[in-house]
Amino acid sequence: MADTTLSQEEINALFSGAAAGGATTGGSSGGQLTAQEIDTIGEIANISMGTAATTLFSLVNKKVDISTPVVSEATWDEIASVYDKPCVLVKIGYTKGLDGSNILALREHDVKVITNLMMGGDGTAADEEEIGELHLSAISEAMNQMMGSSSTSLSTMLSKMIDISPPTSELITLKDSVDGAEIDDFLKGVFIKIEFNLKIGDLVDSTMMQMYPVELAKEMCEAVAANMESDSASTVDDSAFESAPAPEAPQQQAAPPPAAAPQQQPMGGAPPPMMGAQPMMAPPPMMQQAPQQVNVSPAQFTPFAGSYPMAGVPENIDLIMDVPLEVTVELGRTHKSIHDILDFAPGTIIELNKIAGEPIDVLVNGKYVAKGEVVVIEESFGIRITEIMK
Repeated sequence: MADTTLSQEEINALFSGAAAGGATTGGSSGGQLTAQEIDTIGEIANISMGTAATTLFSLVNKKVDISTPVVSEATWDEIASVYDKPCVLVKIGYTKGLDGSNILALREHDVKVITNLMMGGDGTAADEEEIGELHLSAISEAMNQMMGSSSTSLSTMLSKMIDISPPTSELITLKDSVDGAEIDDFLKGVFIKIEFNLKIGDLVDSTMMQMYPVELAKEMCEAVAANMESDSASTVDDSAFESAPAPEAPQQQAAPPPAAAPQQQPMGGAPPPMMGAQPMMAPPPMMQQAPQQVNVSPAQFTPFAGSYPMAGVPENIDLIMDVPLEVTVELGRTHKSIHDILDFAPGTIIELNKIAGEPIDVLVNGKYVAKGEVVVIEESFGIRITEIMK
């Protein structure tokens, strides 16, 4: 997945295209937003979710494609009647820069595949599992990272710091008859619906939906418009400064030439100059400076050997004797996947890479320095050094 981070100039170019009617979003406005605002929201979603797709790729290690968004206005009853259930709703609130929240809706199968891939699986047997707290926690962390990177793109687009709260996830089953107001206040009326086609390798090919309150959408559109006006004004000021003519240097009035003695026409020579003609002044010869004598001699350096006053004197190690170091006694190591670690419970036995009775490693600041054997000193453990590493 290529990096989708755009510069401010590229972002402005995209929004300029949207303002001119060139946005690639679809959907119709029901009167809450203008057509230009619908296009602007589509461009914002296109850039921010492109960044989120790159983050999801790093989490699942599979190719992730998110299509061009389709923006429209909807109500909760319309969403509940057409969107598949069971599904997972992830709520993300803005804590800085924007006022409001947004909700992501993902299908049950998609959540199972994403969480299975995050835990080290291949995603093929994801449907055999039931969605539980572990899946909801994992998908919340995935959305936290995705929307965190999306907030970074929003910060660039809106020219202000954007921050989000930790996402919360909720499973909506076929038996649930959920009122939108119970999830978020903005779902009581008309809101903005943004649909994406989500593809993850050959495992997922479905629709992901994002819902915005109308007030939040308008706030983002106003911030984008103000940012573009500020950039345009700055560009105009810079061009005016560059195109301003440079002030002309004042012309010095030439002194009148000294009166010349009347010339006699040489015999057979050219006629004298005409009356009023300016005499041709020969350019003065360039001043030539006589070369100076420079004395050049080889550089003389003091030899290093035996000349340094402290040479041959032992280093004073007492200067660092009181520097504290971290000493670690390592019983052994092993490697476990996230799936195995989440299965840990009281009584779980973890096999290490050490054989019983084998010397224990002693590390100082992470470096192996010695080996030893474990001993008991009164009621505490200790280690007896048996070998110093060289």
